Amino acid sequence: MHYISDALYWISYGLLVPVTLLLIYFFIRSLILLGAFFGQMMQIRKNMVAIQNVIKDLSADNITTIGDKLPKSKNSMVCRYMRNVVEARSSKAKVDFLEAQFEIEADKDMEMSKILIKMGPMLGLMGTLIPMGPALVGLSAGDMETMAYNMQIAFATTVVGLFSAVIGFITKQFKQRWTDQDINNLQFLCDLIAEENEK
Repeated sequence: MHYISDALYWISYGLLVPVTLLLIYFFIRSLILLGAFFGQMMQIRKNMVAIQNVIKDLSADNITTIGDKLPKSKNSMVCRYMRNVVEARSSKAKVDFLEAQFEIEADKDMEMSKILIKMGPMLGLMGTLIPMGPALVGLSAGDMETMAYNMQIAFATTVVGLFSAVIGFITKQFKQRWTDQDINNLQFLCDLIAEENEK
């Protein structure tokens, strides 16, 4: 049993370096995500107002004009899909495919946020628990320097992991709201096309 516990100890302690490196990676990715998020937020708010004005006056009779009224931004995924849906309006299968494809692509945009939400706390907890063993050994041996060093690692990894998760959570909440609004607009357009085809 002594050998098994020693093996487990060395395995867990050996994971400290990869866990720390992953935490640094996710911390950097969270900063990149945060910077990109603010740029995306400005663009989406601007486009959302324009899209709502177009949707407000839209009916089955003037669907073909939507392409000219939508914002010309190349970065707006929903505008691109709305134009594609109008172009493919004669085929119900193609319209349904584009609608489903939009949801997949929108979910992909939230992928990093979801990863940070889950992986940040998990890696932070691992980074906290791994150094606690050597810290307790140092405490029992009266080696306060070793204990302090390991406790410093434990607290730092927790903070970095939670910070990454917070960034992931905030960005996901906003992106989910934007995606729901875009899906609603796209669904409305698809329903109007279905009405037009029934005439």
